[in-house]
Amino acid sequence: MAEATLSSPASSSWYSIRAVVVVVFFAALWVGLCRQLSGEWSVNDQYSYGWFVPVFAAILFWLRWEDSPKAESGKLKAENQGSEEASAGGRAVALIIVLGALLLLFPIRLFEIGNPDWRPLDWLHALCVVAITLVYVWSIGGKGWLKHFAFPVAFILVAVPWVTPIEEPIVQGLMRIVASIASEAAALFGIPTTVEGNLIRVPNGLLGVNEACSGVRSLQTSLMIGLLFGELKRLSILRRVFLVAAAIALAFLGNCIRASVLVWVAATKNTEAANKWHDFAGYGIVALVFVGTLALTWTLSCGKGKIKKKEGRNEPTKRDPSDFLIPTSYFVAAFVWLFAIELAATGWYRAHERELATTTKWEVRWPRDAQNFHEIKIDEDVRRALRFDSGRGAAWNLNGTQSENGKKPLLCSVYFFRWNSGKNSALLANLHRPDVCLPAVGWKQASDSGVKNYSVAPNFELPFRHFEFLHGSAEQPTQQRAHAFYCLWEDRVNRENAGSVLPQMGTSPSAWTRSERVRVVLEGRRHLGQQVLEVVIAGRGEIDRQEVEATFAQIAPQLVKVE
Repeated sequence: MAEATLSSPASSSWYSIRAVVVVVFFAALWVGLCRQLSGEWSVNDQYSYGWFVPVFAAILFWLRWEDSPKAESGKLKAENQGSEEASAGGRAVALIIVLGALLLLFPIRLFEIGNPDWRPLDWLHALCVVAITLVYVWSIGGKGWLKHFAFPVAFILVAVPWVTPIEEPIVQGLMRIVASIASEAAALFGIPTTVEGNLIRVPNGLLGVNEACSGVRSLQTSLMIGLLFGELKRLSILRRVFLVAAAIALAFLGNCIRASVLVWVAATKNTEAANKWHDFAGYGIVALVFVGTLALTWTLSCGKGKIKKKEGRNEPTKRDPSDFLIPTSYFVAAFVWLFAIELAATGWYRAHERELATTTKWEVRWPRDAQNFHEIKIDEDVRRALRFDSGRGAAWNLNGTQSENGKKPLLCSVYFFRWNSGKNSALLANLHRPDVCLPAVGWKQASDSGVKNYSVAPNFELPFRHFEFLHGSAEQPTQQRAHAFYCLWEDRVNRENAGSVLPQMGTSPSAWTRSERVRVVLEGRRHLGQQVLEVVIAGRGEIDRQEVEATFAQIAPQLVKVE
């Protein structure tokens, strides 16, 4: 009689409705997470593998579903937990976790819009989605299902960008290590080289070891491949750890070989020939890691019996409504909440944007008649990473200006990038900053003089942040020095800035602090189009700071053209 009730048309119809509601809710939950992470996947080659991770996670979940253990019914859960009170307690814990994660998604989404480049938000977002999913898995299948499906659900975490305090030391360290190893390898073949940060100087020019070929991208990809293959073969935890470590070692070894080969090509031919082989060699490293990890996985899985599908798994149409700890109506409410989050978060910024005014438009006037004026070619990797709508670089000698030793005139280099409104400009513009780019090529930051306004036209000033950098040993009389002036200018700002504790982004560039990120959200500021102007004045020996600032104050009005 009870079996007839469970398989009745009414019960089947109820289960079908519940299935649709649950699928729609989790689809919205996971699509929202992937949409947020895709910003980094698109602009950062280190995380381009992230596009494949959701697909692999779905495949792993399906394979786990094929041999999933029998789900525990509500009565069995109560028996296993010892009492009905224990079952009620488990239900309360599940609801608290889900409710807390859902509530947390609202401030996360609010901050994501204003700070799309703040990586801790990505981790909070991902952990909330994973927690909600695992609680649901536990609610319908018990501890057995939670343990069985935990890995494919949490697999998405390998695609979440690492936070900067962890990533930056690894990136900078690997770039220098790979450059040093490649230089030593070249020396064994009689090729004279000099390492300058992550640059390798060969007789034919300079060869850069950037993030892509430093081993970081291969390291992160190898981590994903090692975890993926270990799960496919259901290896033990110890064997999985060994497999991941071996994949990382393969990636590092491959990148050292890659860099060494590129140095040899650059030295025997030219740097352009090395650049042509750059991407091909990169794909070769990924292939090496893939094939090597696959072979090692096969070796570790030898003697391990084939995974057999477990029988007796509960069919969906056999479940009783009382078996589910989370009622269907809760999922309906949760889906409405997700929709309300998007409306409220977007509405918050639009409400504040009603008070915004368009700032003064300006462009760069390039001094083609300046001494030794020449264009600076922007590397294709930089173009792909920054994704600016327009960008240009140029350099020339400053007439009548010399370093203190009087040997050579100062060199002025200018970069100008423009992002139109509607783009993820808050993320992209911050990828090109003096305190990020110059240390990556061997410069050491010596000082940060803060923000100062410089007149570029009658009754109009632009804010520039002044950095100073050193290159080479302090004992060398020809030590290089560079003064960088950086301006970030937004298209629209508050009319009066009344009541704002933030400096106008159009009149004072961001300090990139946590408190400022919070205030950006509280004041409803997001990317509405912006541009970056970076001026670097460099020379050898001592350079007087006041003289450089006076020189920049003179060239700024000549450089900026107000529309």
